[in-house]
Parts: sequence; structure tokens; C-alpha cells
Amino acid sequence: MSITLAIILITAIVSFPAFNNEKLRNDLLFWPYMVARYQQHYRFISGGVVHADLFHLAFNMISLYSFGMALEQSLFPAVFGEKSKILYGFLYVSAIVFASLHDFIKHRNDQGYRALGASGAVSAVIFSAIVIVPGMPIRFFFFPIDIPGYVFGFVFLGFSYYFAKKGGDNIGHNAHFWGAVYGVVFTLVAGRAFSHLDLLKRFLMEVF
Repeated sequence: MSITLAIILITAIVSFPAFNNEKLRNDLLFWPYMVARYQQHYRFISGGVVHADLFHLAFNMISLYSFGMALEQSLFPAVFGEKSKILYGFLYVSAIVFASLHDFIKHRNDQGYRALGASGAVSAVIFSAIVIVPGMPIRFFFFPIDIPGYVFGFVFLGFSYYFAKKGGDNIGHNAHFWGAVYGVVFTLVAGRAFSHLDLLKRFLMEVF
């Protein structure tokens, strides 16, 4: 089984029982106050596995499948060779943690702030793919026109930053933003360390 499918399976197995079990959901979701006060560090990971409802789960897992399979089976092997599986798995797991660090620092004394879902890690996977293939076509159901990946990336980061500052909609825009940034930085750094390719130079040449 591929790493992507394993992640999807584990996420579904954990998320489904939590849909209608508030105690289980509260025990798993990312809750900065509980991490800081009671040292429940596992929440950095479990919060990225549990989801609020079926739509939330489906949206994240469909996005992960679409980009993750391409990254795992094609893009990372082309760049990193035999190290691709390890790097892909590490990217996803570490992105769950990194995408939550900003909110942990900001809300560690706020008993009311909670978050859940794999959006930060999924954003990292999407943006990792965009770094490797900047011109990849991205299409939305409601907007049936292909958008170059790098255009989507700039717009996504801009909107995520804006709505994170605005707040008030109960969506983890900070996790989206920092997950995306992490995906870019991780891929560029890994490219320098484990590949002969200059991914930054390739990206800039294609975009500009």
C-alpha cells in the first residue's frame, strides 16, 4: 500500500468514530491550552488526523489523494530517487506539527481555542508539488478552467494570510498558510540536500 493511501485509511478510521463522539473528538483535536497546561503533546499529531464531519474529511482526503499520489509515485522519485518514500512520509507528518506551531504559541493560554483536521499537512503536500512542477494545472469544480499551480499558490497564500488576520470564520487559515510555507521550504531544502537539482532556480525560470 502506498503511503498516501495508508494516511487516508488511518485518517478515516480515526475520524469516523469521532464524528458523533464529542468526548473522543475533544480527546484528539489540537487544543493548545491542554498541550501547554497538561503536556498533551500527542495532540500535535492527533489533531491532524481527526476531522469535524464527512465533508471536512472528504475534502482533505480527496485533495491529499490528488496531489499526494503524484508526489509519492512520480515527482519525489524523479527528484529524490530511493529516498523519496522516507522524505514524503516525513514531509506529511512534520507538516502536521509545523502548521500548528503558530496557533500553539498564539493560543496556548486560551482555553476556548481548538482546531482539527489535516489541512496544514495537505497544504504542504500541494505546495511541495507546485515547487517541483510550477505550471501544473489546477482546476476547481466550480471554476472549470485550469490555473497554473504557481498562480494558485500565490493567490492561496494571499487569501490565507488575509483571512487569518481577519479571523471570525472558524477556519484554520493559519494552518493553511504555514503548512503551505513549510511545504515550499521543506522541498527546496531537501532538494539541496538530497538531489542534484536546483529546484529554486527551476521554479524561478518557469515562473519568470
